[in-house]
Amino acid sequence: MNLGRIGVWSMELRFGDKAEGAAAAVELEDLGYGTLWVPGGIGGDVMDDLDHLLAATNKAMIATGILNVWKHEPAEIASWFNALPADKQGRVMLGLGISHAPLIGDAWAKPVAAMRSYLDQLAALDLPCDQLCLAALGPKMLALSGERTAGAHPYLINPQHTAEARKVLGPGKLLAPEQGVVLESDPEKARAVARKAVEHYARLPNYTNNWLRLGITQEDIDSVSDRLIDALFAYGDAAAIKARIDEHFAAGANHVCLQVMTADGGIVAAMPVFRELAKLLL
Repeated sequence: MNLGRIGVWSMELRFGDKAEGAAAAVELEDLGYGTLWVPGGIGGDVMDDLDHLLAATNKAMIATGILNVWKHEPAEIASWFNALPADKQGRVMLGLGISHAPLIGDAWAKPVAAMRSYLDQLAALDLPCDQLCLAALGPKMLALSGERTAGAHPYLINPQHTAEARKVLGPGKLLAPEQGVVLESDPEKARAVARKAVEHYARLPNYTNNWLRLGITQEDIDSVSDRLIDALFAYGDAAAIKARIDEHFAAGANHVCLQVMTADGGIVAAMPVFRELAKLLL
């Protein structure tokens, strides 16, 4: 599937004002961003939100980053997908994720086995595997993403992880990391914006275990240190941000989706950043 080289990952496109989100989606498509990724981790009416973005746009891919497999039955996903017109089916990439034990509770099961079972059920419902990808961080989930889906969509990682993921996936598979960006040249201001965005994730073991594998220390994680922020986020002027994105491509990514962080929040505040980055990236 053609996701384009650069995409957008945006919480606001799903959870913000619907009219503002639709207008932003149209402009992002016109700027040349190939795929619009929206979160689905908390469940809810994510299919309705995908329908909204599919209706607002004409050619951009619409992707989930991610559908929480504990929140949606395979039959629900397959029924929605199979009811789409063919042209809209071809514009969908469904990223699936296993979520986090502290958020799921007693229903939590071994992640790789649970995801493998979920993929088996989707396959039995004829959902195309090349329109699925996995929010894979560790080597076992990365291997499964390469075996059973189009590839991997890692979140909150750095170019080192991209290089390691490509080794696991091998050539020819999708590797679409999310990259948080802050268009701010003052390091302290940029880190403050990024730190606010990452503090919640620093309490979730899937992320923290992955950061430890990447050489981040527990002390860095507990304090949400500058070192952790610098590892996970690209900040500075547009050229500095482009340099980080280029690192992902050099490490083996074939699509990078940008999550713009701003002090004010919201898609309206993010759009000037997407416009500025489009000049260098698209």
